[in-house]
Amino acid sequence: MPSLLHYVLVRLAIGFAIGASSVLILTAFSISIFGSLRSWLELALMVWGIGSVFALGFLATALAMEN
Repeated sequence: MPSLLHYVLVRLAIGFAIGASSVLILTAFSISIFGSLRSWLELALMVWGIGSVFALGFLATALAMEN
């Protein structure tokens, strides 16, 4: 059981890091596909929202590609 938990948590963390970094890069270069983010709370919610979607997508892809 601990190896399964480790597998899931690592894949979720990697996916969240990919999603969060993509949002931060897009907002750092002022690409306005998300509209105007006026406060740090809006940015944090956007990072959390996109990061969680990427995390679940990365985990699902890793599970599907596993032998």
